[in-house]
Amino acid sequence: MEDYMKSIGDSLYNFQAALHESGLSFEDFMKNSYCNKWKSDTLYHVSAIRTTLVNSITQFLVKEGLFNLEKVMLSIITDPLSHDIEHTPAVKYKGYTYVTTHSMIYSKFMACCNPQLKGIYVDSPNIRLELESPYNFQRGRYLIDFSQIDVELRRNRKHTLEDYFNKQEEVKKALKEDMEIIMNLFERMIVYMTEEVNEHNKDNLAALDVVLEVPKIPFPRYLKDESMKKYGKRLFEEKTGGETDSQFFWITGLYRENYDLVYPYLSRDGKKRQISSIPSTDVYNYDILAKAIDASTGKHLPAKEILSGAIREWLYEPIIERIIDNKVLTTRPVFKQGEIENLNELGGYGPFLYFVWMKDENGKQYFPDTMGGGIGIERSLYTLLRGEKIEKIDDITFFGKNPDSHPIYLF
Repeated sequence: MEDYMKSIGDSLYNFQAALHESGLSFEDFMKNSYCNKWKSDTLYHVSAIRTTLVNSITQFLVKEGLFNLEKVMLSIITDPLSHDIEHTPAVKYKGYTYVTTHSMIYSKFMACCNPQLKGIYVDSPNIRLELESPYNFQRGRYLIDFSQIDVELRRNRKHTLEDYFNKQEEVKKALKEDMEIIMNLFERMIVYMTEEVNEHNKDNLAALDVVLEVPKIPFPRYLKDESMKKYGKRLFEEKTGGETDSQFFWITGLYRENYDLVYPYLSRDGKKRQISSIPSTDVYNYDILAKAIDASTGKHLPAKEILSGAIREWLYEPIIERIIDNKVLTTRPVFKQGEIENLNELGGYGPFLYFVWMKDENGKQYFPDTMGGGIGIERSLYTLLRGEKIEKIDDITFFGKNPDSHPIYLF
């Protein structure tokens, strides 16, 4: 038996012994944590809604002319994330080390370099070893493995570094236009999804005692700076939801990931803006938040984020500076005669940064200017369906691994 299989067996044996000491049997744990849920009416109704939700989103994206991209679960590079995780799992294969993907963000960017593409979508897997709640609290939003439908569209603006520095009003005008385009796409996607679920899953929604409204376009919008000024840093998203009767709304301008566009960020003299001085209006990203609605009372539950996205950084110079400033790397690549002299110092980022830096025979960069986002499937289901029947995110999954629930995951 492989060493890792023996280790798993030992862990299970010790877990069974701990259950016995607490007065429970292994069978009790199996029934309470898995069997009862798998057989429940609640999970049946959720699964029916999930099927329509996923199918309707993918149907919409196909109708919009987007192409399907294959899943990437192992790579030498993955999303560094702006929040803490336990660690990034690594797998050795053919003498090399690969990491499991937190998201397919870099794969999406590079796939969009083909100028014939309008954009891509993928039902992507994600593995994030999230930390447990420090307060032993059910947060309801985290799973360590989950799926989201990722979307990325080409912008095709082709603004150069000279434009970045010298034509700021023109660039800002294009960015605002593209923000409207991508936010409208996601709004229409949510409308289509809610229409389909209401048509095909009326009885399932009723059984869960929740309402799914077809929202009006445009959704209400709130700037992060203004919301935080009103409500403070903690729970400002939930409290902002109390200002609107709409089940869905936007919060924009959240300074977050290194690839979410901040413009302008660099100046020609090489100086960079202080993070504390960057207003939400100069951060081109966005979240869709949603609220569950109790069918019996019409009460809205606190809002939670279901989709996040952004216009992306697209030029090498700001891309590498954002990566450095977000402390993803501590050194810049040194390019020389088709090679990276300090490739060993860049972790898995070397090939990606070389691709961003590369230009074709006409001096044009291969790396595309894009915009996109991802909608979490399990997170959306939990957010929209929670109530008396659904209390935590485990309740809407067959095999969901919630860091705030089980000490060990059997399946």
